[in-house]
Amino acid sequence: MLELHNNKDIPIGLIGAPELMEPILRVLRSFPSFRPIVRQTEHVEDMIRSAAGLLGEVEVLFMTDPDTFRLVKERLPSAVPMHYLPLSGAGFFKALCRLLMQAAQGSAALEGVTVDTFPEDMIRHMINGTEPGSMRMISIRQTDGSSADEMYQFHLRHYQDGKSSAALTANRRVAERLETIGIPCAYMEPADNDIVVALERALLSTETRRSKESQIVVGMVVIDNFDAVIRSCSSEHEVQKLRLDVERTMLDFIEQLDGCLTPLGPNEFLFFTTRGLFERETGGYKYISLASKAQKRFGLSLSVGIGFGVSANAAGTNARAALRSTKDAGGGTCFIVREDQTFIGPLEMSEPIQYDLSFGDSSLLKTAEEAGLTTAYLSRLFASASRHGKLDYTAGELAGLLDLTTRSANRLLVQWADAGLAEQAELRKAGRGRPTQVFVFSFLRTHLSEHGISLRS
Repeated sequence: MLELHNNKDIPIGLIGAPELMEPILRVLRSFPSFRPIVRQTEHVEDMIRSAAGLLGEVEVLFMTDPDTFRLVKERLPSAVPMHYLPLSGAGFFKALCRLLMQAAQGSAALEGVTVDTFPEDMIRHMINGTEPGSMRMISIRQTDGSSADEMYQFHLRHYQDGKSSAALTANRRVAERLETIGIPCAYMEPADNDIVVALERALLSTETRRSKESQIVVGMVVIDNFDAVIRSCSSEHEVQKLRLDVERTMLDFIEQLDGCLTPLGPNEFLFFTTRGLFERETGGYKYISLASKAQKRFGLSLSVGIGFGVSANAAGTNARAALRSTKDAGGGTCFIVREDQTFIGPLEMSEPIQYDLSFGDSSLLKTAEEAGLTTAYLSRLFASASRHGKLDYTAGELAGLLDLTTRSANRLLVQWADAGLAEQAELRKAGRGRPTQVFVFSFLRTHLSEHGISLRS
């Protein structure tokens, strides 16, 4: 999605470890309202000084770990909202997979594992019914108040006493200290979904966001091919029935937005809602589910223009500008013009498919992790397979899907082929040039089926 604007609305201070800034900034691109101000450091005192310097510049502070968050809250009382990046089960299981692989390679059993950050009842719930369920998990007491040194001493003490043979930690510094003295350890890093949830909470806590919740949104919807679809109807009764069904579909969509719909003609509609409701229904300005419903039910293509504004008149003017951009782009899509006349778009015209790569895929995740096939890459391959039925890729096609250089894609394809995750297929001839090697990810069909998803042709 292209975002044509130069100044974002809400300054957010990002403070913490450098290794976590890259994934946070990557996810932050899907939050068009945020303007990040980054302070990278691994030293707690530097983080506190950075937070003090940012309090007068930002609307919200976002820290990469709970330790820093706790100390900043204690030492710098402020009305500025403060948040930190929490962990979910995805980070726990990825780290556990790495420990299991390390143990398998070293032919050593994991008899006990110490875990920080996660409370004991949450760990028990996460591993219930899984293969490691019989493994002894030892959780640190009172995790919320534990410093990095207390976490380190907890893992060290249990290892030296023979109560554990490895450690899982959510603190990078603790992991490095444990690895230095030879204790098997895996760092539990947050998944993209953890980052999304935390940033959404940070966004909702800002004064700018709260004021924009009630901002007026005007939408203009034009059915591009309405006349052609009507001509395919065999009778006037079918035409009238189609008009009623289309309007009912529009009303259902507007009802989800708690808005108001006004027909402007047989193939044009105008609607009003608020920005907060529109943002939630569209997943943060990412997709318009109405378009896919109209296409699937009636074979109709929609052009949509959305305008934000502090008044109905301003929002309506911006909606017309957005609709012109949609028409200029060939129709069948959606643009947004915000209150400052900046553009967002084109939006996806259907709701994206979400995948949960759960611990049930442990064998795949182990192999993929070892071969450099990350969870983010897997999600994109799964989405492409489900939406387009695509299992085979050249290096150039894979580079486009995963936002890589062709050289990097070539290197990864060789790695994945060596690991049995991709298979070399026939050479694809393109024009007069040299044939291009094609790789097939046949495992996608099996794992999509296990998730209840059928491949589309």
